[in-house]
Amino acid sequence: MANGQWYPAEWPERIRALAEGALTPIVPRRAATVMLLKDTGTGPAVHMLRRRASMAFAGGAYAYPGGGVDPRDDDLHVRWAGPTRAWWANRLGVDETAAQAIVCAAVRETYEEAGVLLAGPTPDSVVGDTTGAEWEADRAALVARDLSFAEFLDRRGLVLRSDLLGAWARWITPEFETRRYDTWFFVAVLPEGQRTRNASTEADHTVWIAPGEAATAYDKGELTMMPPTIATLRQLVPCGTAAEALSSAPERDLTPVLARARLEEGEIVLSWPGHEEFTKHIPTDLSTGGASA
Repeated sequence: MANGQWYPAEWPERIRALAEGALTPIVPRRAATVMLLKDTGTGPAVHMLRRRASMAFAGGAYAYPGGGVDPRDDDLHVRWAGPTRAWWANRLGVDETAAQAIVCAAVRETYEEAGVLLAGPTPDSVVGDTTGAEWEADRAALVARDLSFAEFLDRRGLVLRSDLLGAWARWITPEFETRRYDTWFFVAVLPEGQRTRNASTEADHTVWIAPGEAATAYDKGELTMMPPTIATLRQLVPCGTAAEALSSAPERDLTPVLARARLEEGEIVLSWPGHEEFTKHIPTDLSTGGASA
């Protein structure tokens, strides 16, 4: 691990195989993750969770609530408020059905993993409290995929508040990875009356932390993060309030960031275009370990 960057031991071998044409990249799965913000006396804080060390993907790394798209959300009718599906399709660079599913994933995963729901009984309201046995039963059914998000909203008589989300960035897992995701990063402000909790079975710790403080801890090697996480954290630092971050989101560039690997003078050079801090130079004879790139 360099600084606090998560760096799997199997990368060098898989990068070599990709460069030599011996590895066929898997198709990335669509996903969404949400940087949930709230204001403090000194600026906004972001809600982060630490993935359990036993997790196959980025175990021990700090991340935001998020996960894969449920294909059922492509087609099922969802009660919707805010910008239209056509607007979101244009913003996210996908068709309307995919846009609905990605936005649904962002809202659903925030509820599943943080207990925060960006939905309300009317297009201009938000639920004030999502605690209690009945809410928990529905949340568990969503996690188990026994209940689709559209069915959940319909059962509760709720409208999805897409206007409470702002699309922030898009990162695609490198082609040499064994698990790949095409992930849209969103920002949202914690609704009044709601509070976060560690509702995720994939996390062993959660924290509200100032983006600058988290970035400093990463630089010192105290917090482990994947490149997209620390990159988006650094982008949040200039925002003076949570509302400022949300209002600035529509102007952000959503060109996908995809890591590239090349062989050069006896080493593998791994880079993320536009994010030079993550560039790695890996000896081609390094087959295990990634701690000293």
